[in-house]
Amino acid sequence: MSASHLLAAFVKDHRQAVGQVVDFNADTDRLYQFDLTIGNKDLDAATIADTERFSRWINEKLTANNCRFGFGGYMENRNIYAHSPLFNEGPVPRRHHLGVDIWAKAGTPINSPLKGKVHSFKDNNNFGDYGPTVILEHDLDGLKLHTLYGHLSRESLNGLSVGKTIEPGEQIGALGEIAENGHWPPHLHFQLIFDLEGKQGDYPGVCSLDEKEKYRKNIPDPQLILQFPKAVNA
Repeated sequence: MSASHLLAAFVKDHRQAVGQVVDFNADTDRLYQFDLTIGNKDLDAATIADTERFSRWINEKLTANNCRFGFGGYMENRNIYAHSPLFNEGPVPRRHHLGVDIWAKAGTPINSPLKGKVHSFKDNNNFGDYGPTVILEHDLDGLKLHTLYGHLSRESLNGLSVGKTIEPGEQIGALGEIAENGHWPPHLHFQLIFDLEGKQGDYPGVCSLDEKEKYRKNIPDPQLILQFPKAVNA
């Protein structure tokens, strides 16, 4: 059985042990499904290149659809990375998003969905990068899983220590402002990773097309943990 199938089985058998990453109430909240693919003609290069304008675009979609949270992005082929040198180094540009984004207001609390411990943390302070990042390690009946939380506030890193125990549902940080989160509209990059390959406080969240299937084996769909309901589309 693959690691992804083992994870799915654990979640199915231990549903009560899996908490929420954000305070989403399925009974009262609506979830907006963002389309940040290359094919979305509503999102042009000028909007992407201007973070304040991009942030207004995000907020307008959420407000128009009466949603506190936006969602999407797993294995999505995007054009929003073209404006950052970080994703254009080397012979092949990186455009495939490996995690899920949860779009919300800066300051929104972020929680661990599982019992675990702090693996590592780092302020990836480059234009277009994660900004403040926390990685947790979880032991799920012998299956090792890591959860990565990117684009947090710098304050989120205060008081952390490697090995610190984290309880399910415990707040581990909050969404950062544009100036501190890698220069993005406020959101969480949430990613599941089986093997961190020796990395500390960082792991690729975007890959090139030729790496997509390699990473898919190591990075399962975050919906296995999030269990979000069907989202609202524009």
